[in-house]
Amino acid sequence: MHARARAFVGAFERGEDTPDFDALACDLARYQADHAPGYARLCHARELDPSALSRAEDIPAVPTDAFKLTRVATFDEASTAVTFRTSGTTIGARGAHAMRDPSTYEAAALAFGRRWLARDLDRPTPVVVLGPAPQAAPDSSLGHMCASFVRAFGEPASAVETWLLDDGILDLSAFDARVATALAKAQPMLVLATSFALVHLLDAVGEATFVLPAGSRVMQTGGFKGKSREVPADQLRAELSRVFAIDERAIVAEYGMTELSSQFYEQTLFDPAAAHGVYAEPPWARVVPVDPESLAPVPEGETGIAKIVDLMNVDSAVAVLTQDRVRRLPGRGGFELLGRAPGAPPRGCSIAIDELLGRT
Repeated sequence: MHARARAFVGAFERGEDTPDFDALACDLARYQADHAPGYARLCHARELDPSALSRAEDIPAVPTDAFKLTRVATFDEASTAVTFRTSGTTIGARGAHAMRDPSTYEAAALAFGRRWLARDLDRPTPVVVLGPAPQAAPDSSLGHMCASFVRAFGEPASAVETWLLDDGILDLSAFDARVATALAKAQPMLVLATSFALVHLLDAVGEATFVLPAGSRVMQTGGFKGKSREVPADQLRAELSRVFAIDERAIVAEYGMTELSSQFYEQTLFDPAAAHGVYAEPPWARVVPVDPESLAPVPEGETGIAKIVDLMNVDSAVAVLTQDRVRRLPGRGGFELLGRAPGAPPRGCSIAIDELLGRT
């Protein structure tokens, strides 16, 4: 199954036709029903026979909250290579996503990250991460992805600082030195950062600037869960554009989550017609807005919560039900991210959790 998933990524990178999405999605759902008792219970509660599946849209989705309540995996704990955990910034247990073969996750992350962040870079690039080093947060999927980007896109290993957040404190002097070196070499920089780290940077620099070399770009990810200050997305982009002296279109938002193995990106760096807030899917993932109670797909252009079919989630849940509100844009492709559903978990998510845990 991992080989088939990575074949999707390889075909995408070579510019070839990708394999049949529905066929692999349904095979993964059958595999997961055979090897994960909770998922088998979910299918049974829906009166769905996994052997009869033929369309990805019919695959029952596992709510993200289930990753906090039970182990969502097709293999025993002894075979775990890495476990990613949610940030723990909200009240309650942290969600956990165990992986047996993280190379599938890494291949997909690199392929789609390169497409929307680095496809025009023809030489190693100075990469700076406004986040903690991997050894400080070994269970962070974002840290794991950023480390992959540093290895794939960055300069050869050297003594230069890359990870510039330590115990919540940004090393602005190290950042200034990295910028100065890149300017001297006329090398574009790739800055990887969470939204809150960027707000922290803006608060620290005030009216000062860190003028980045021409061609530089910023990957912005994550929200403000549990943080004391939020900044609207358009205001944050405008301030970063001023401080870094780059076009707002070079500030690219990434959308992902611990419970997934795929990521989604704004297309503004390479597509002049693309809008901020609209995200592209890789060919191995589909985002479907569904009704929060019935979990049925809503008409195109209407808002629903995101059901995400992710072919890279080989050993966990090929279909994941989030509490994020999304809308597909008629005739334009991609989806618009509209924030989290307010209040308690949507009724459809709660019912699915009960079915998964055998409470019904």
